[in-house]
Amino acid sequence: MEILSSYNLIIGASVIIILSFWFTGLSKKTNIPSVLMLIVLGVVLKFAMDYFVGEEIDFRPSLEILGTIGLIMIVLEAALELELKREKLIPILKSMAIALIGLVASAWVAALILHYAVDGMSMTSAWLYAIPLSILSSAIIIPSVSGLGDKKKEFHIYESTFSDIMGIMMFYFMIGGLDPEHAVGAGEFALTTVLTIIIALVASYGIILIFQKIKSQAKLFLLIAVLLLLYAIGKKFHLSSLIIILIFGLVIANVKLFFPGKTAIFLEKDKIDQIYHELHIITLETAFVIRTFFFVIFGLTIVLSSLVSISVVGISLLIIASIYAIRYVILRIFIGKDIFPQLFIAPRGLITILLFYSIPKEGQIENFESGILLFVIIATSLLMTWAMIKDKKKIGTILDDIDDEVQQRNEAEDVLNEQESLEERNEDTKQNEVSEDKENGFPSTEH
Repeated sequence: MEILSSYNLIIGASVIIILSFWFTGLSKKTNIPSVLMLIVLGVVLKFAMDYFVGEEIDFRPSLEILGTIGLIMIVLEAALELELKREKLIPILKSMAIALIGLVASAWVAALILHYAVDGMSMTSAWLYAIPLSILSSAIIIPSVSGLGDKKKEFHIYESTFSDIMGIMMFYFMIGGLDPEHAVGAGEFALTTVLTIIIALVASYGIILIFQKIKSQAKLFLLIAVLLLLYAIGKKFHLSSLIIILIFGLVIANVKLFFPGKTAIFLEKDKIDQIYHELHIITLETAFVIRTFFFVIFGLTIVLSSLVSISVVGISLLIIASIYAIRYVILRIFIGKDIFPQLFIAPRGLITILLFYSIPKEGQIENFESGILLFVIIATSLLMTWAMIKDKKKIGTILDDIDDEVQQRNEAEDVLNEQESLEERNEDTKQNEVSEDKENGFPSTEH
């Protein structure tokens, strides 16, 4: 098959990365998530491949691998940007509470909708399908909120990261319930989580102390390989492996906090700073490339005919309405009235797709339309786009009003200054006339 030769694949991959870079720049100007552009690109490529290649290609195995590695890179990238300080404890806890309550409430309502709307959908399977639809996409949110204020930007980074981690833990907890032999209770699940945190802390300290001693320049991919290994081994032992990645990122980004007082003597500050800086860059670049191919391949797997089904549209709209209704209540309780555009920054994306394809056979329902997944992803992304554009215009209007107000104030000050100058000149003229009258022996006219 000449069309899929190695050189053509290299050309195609290179063009996709170039287009993705252009999409990212376009996204910053238009606030349209680059993810949507990549999915559309995948759909276009699907039509092209159907025309030139003809035969069907199964991309699902590559989706799972890319999704898993992309998820690790995205969480690590987010963790490297989180600065832990005492004054940020309340924002962190508030973001965590909002993420957890929003996740559980959205999943519960979505599960009820799916249970009653989809034939043959048991409540356990409904939860398995509902959880991916309830997880915020940090892959979309983190690159999209760079233009917001520091507090709002920080809130979305924390919230989306916690939503990713807790959503994945919740999903695999539900999967455990499908197999009675390996099912775990809430107590055992909590114990496993604590054990994972302890392992993550020990591993993080060990990695930092060892890698700062390595003299070789080519050690960053070795570090990433170690993290991927820890993640995969953790999964084999049914641990919440994403916590390992998150904690490592937090430790290396906040070494002063995790190496307090005299323990700082074990650190070589210059080397740690170099590892952090280089790791941040390589994580950012790797996440960009993996995210690019993941969403393009997802676009290649989409069946567009599923979007025109009345049942798909109806179920999707109910789920979307419940997402924003629940989010509105939670944000009003925890944040107050200033909840725009935060209310609509709740897109679904990479993890939603990844977990959807991770549902085991015993939990899958044949009557479930995958178009619901696509509809929710596209709709939530478009709503976020609308909110970000409106917020940008609002900020622009406010800035224009401020400029007009400053200009009016400056003009008023100029008029006032002119009046004061005129009065001073008149006073000086009057004083000069009085002085001249006195010098000439004329009586003063001043009273």
